[in-house]
Amino acid sequence: MGRLPFPERTFLTDALRTETVGGLILLVAAIAALIWANTPLKGSYASVSDFHLGPATLGLHLSVTHWAADGLIAVFFFVAGIELKRELVAGELRDPKAAALPVVAALCGMAVPALVYTLVNVIGNGSLDGWAVPTATDIAFALAVLAVIGTSLPSALRAFLLTLAVVDDLFAILIIAVFFTSDINFVALGGAVLALAVFWLLLRLDVHGWYIYVPLALVVWALMYHSGVHATIAGVAMGLMLRCTRREGEPYSPGEHIEHLVRPLSAGLAVPLFALFSAGVSVSGRALTDVFTRPETLGVVLGLVVGKAVGIFGGTWLTARFTRAELNKDLAWADVFAVASLAGIGFTVSLLIGELAFTGDSSMTGEVKASVLLGSVIAAVLSSVLLKVRDRRYRFLCEEEERDEDHDGIPDIYEEDSAEHHLRMAAILEGKAAEHRRLAERAGAASADDDRPA
Repeated sequence: MGRLPFPERTFLTDALRTETVGGLILLVAAIAALIWANTPLKGSYASVSDFHLGPATLGLHLSVTHWAADGLIAVFFFVAGIELKRELVAGELRDPKAAALPVVAALCGMAVPALVYTLVNVIGNGSLDGWAVPTATDIAFALAVLAVIGTSLPSALRAFLLTLAVVDDLFAILIIAVFFTSDINFVALGGAVLALAVFWLLLRLDVHGWYIYVPLALVVWALMYHSGVHATIAGVAMGLMLRCTRREGEPYSPGEHIEHLVRPLSAGLAVPLFALFSAGVSVSGRALTDVFTRPETLGVVLGLVVGKAVGIFGGTWLTARFTRAELNKDLAWADVFAVASLAGIGFTVSLLIGELAFTGDSSMTGEVKASVLLGSVIAAVLSSVLLKVRDRRYRFLCEEEERDEDHDGIPDIYEEDSAEHHLRMAAILEGKAAEHRRLAERAGAASADDDRPA
């Protein structure tokens, strides 16, 4: 968790800015869903959600909710796959030493919530099917909270949060693939693998044209959907295949370019629509009370609020205590705990896993969604309070990282070992000293004139 290289920090800032906007749109969509589903218009919400469309001959005559959960969300996982590939080849995850803290934190931040859920349901004789629901972190929502309460976080702490979320997404994808895969249709799966091979080959041959890749991506998705493996895996697989390193003369890698094109579709349309048709649950007083009386829903809330904070903070502390990994000297453990609490906002992927875990039980699915929403709100409020307490400290660190007294466009903190920087600063200070000497001489002459007898 040391200071990031300047180019990496610039990319990180741009990514965080985009994610923050996406998180705010997601927040608006979730609120709209709750209002729509809890007003006299709730009948129309159910009608729109259950409306079916798509080619029946291809087995894709699905409801709007189904299209959002299996189709549109695949776009989100496609972008997540590109982010993961970039982190693996050019980002924080490339260096095992730099990746140690966020990777261990992410693993502990998934294992402890699952353990909390399991313990609550073993004690309360509940269903263990939802153990994976509180394991996911919604990075877009987490960054939206940061946008609301202030953005003075040090870049190293932001990098920790983003890298942790990328690793979290990877293991959430693996959980979906391994534990929520229905009966396998090997013919369809083989076709999906073959189509992915064609996709990979075209990329390696530097074939260009959206009119080639978009239809091929739809074929991959449809075959993956019919294979029994969750269709979002198709998006991840294609994202991981993109090249995320730049060749000589390239301003951007293909992965960066495509991510730049697709991210607005993901953040501005796909994920908000998924939230719109997934977050519409009853929030009556009785429904909220039931969240704390059923072991399944209580396990989700405690997993998100307590499990995430304890898991991430504990994993980070143990790694720093017993390995060579170190916490940035400018940061305090209170900062890590605040971000660990922020990671308890599990929305998009948690809602998706909740639907998969309790497929066929609409009542339980609704209650689990309510618990995800409530747990995320509690985590957001708790982390907001903690971050506000630390805001003064964050602002000071941010000002130090942004200070550019030689006006060369690069923060001074990145040029402490640069002779040119110190020569520029010397010239600037000498100029200021000369100006003050002139002012002093002028003030002295004026004082002498005032002292002369009239």
